[in-house]
Amino acid sequence: MSEERSAPLGKVILVPAVITLAVTLLRLIGELQGWSPTFFSRAPGGGGSLVGISWLVPVFGAWFGWALARAGQAPASTGRALGLTFLAIAVVPAVGFAARALGLEEMSLTTLGLYVLASIAGLIVGLRAWPALGRTLLAYAFAARVPVAIVMLAAIFGDWGTHYDVPPDPQFPAMAPLAKWLTIGLLPQMTIWIWFTVALGGLFGIAAAAIASRRPKATA
Repeated sequence: MSEERSAPLGKVILVPAVITLAVTLLRLIGELQGWSPTFFSRAPGGGGSLVGISWLVPVFGAWFGWALARAGQAPASTGRALGLTFLAIAVVPAVGFAARALGLEEMSLTTLGLYVLASIAGLIVGLRAWPALGRTLLAYAFAARVPVAIVMLAAIFGDWGTHYDVPPDPQFPAMAPLAKWLTIGLLPQMTIWIWFTVALGGLFGIAAAAIASRRPKATA
């Protein structure tokens, strides 16, 4: 299969990045204004709120995968790509299971460190599954998560009482604002959530590519 020249990554991810930023800002405003917790929960971790950028990962993963496949850049082997993606997804939960089996506290700094290392390993595997999609999702992940890290910095120093500045567990050790941001903000956003975006987005992107590859291209 011949590959066509791909568009610059910045152009490919521009619209998804703008939409994601808009959702981040909407979520922040909703929490600050005390809107419905169903949509704008302040609970640690976000409480599964319906307004949140994590829900966009499958959507944009599928979008990127479809576009790449239609541009002639589908993975050489769908089976291999899926296998590596499932492995990338499984790494972090497996480490979490092992941590619990060893009796480590779920929200301890040691466990967080293990999650960070596992997410980096999972990210590396995910990028190898389908490199063209992996690079796209990686660029989108940073475009999505850097603004969140900045929002968390302001929220933590301002003590806004949103999910952006609440520790993940009441027993989480007390820290100075900068240390708190580095621990629950910058570090997870730049590792765990990057892995999440590339791995989960990759799964939906590969599925979309498989569908796109079966459809005949429109002729001029």
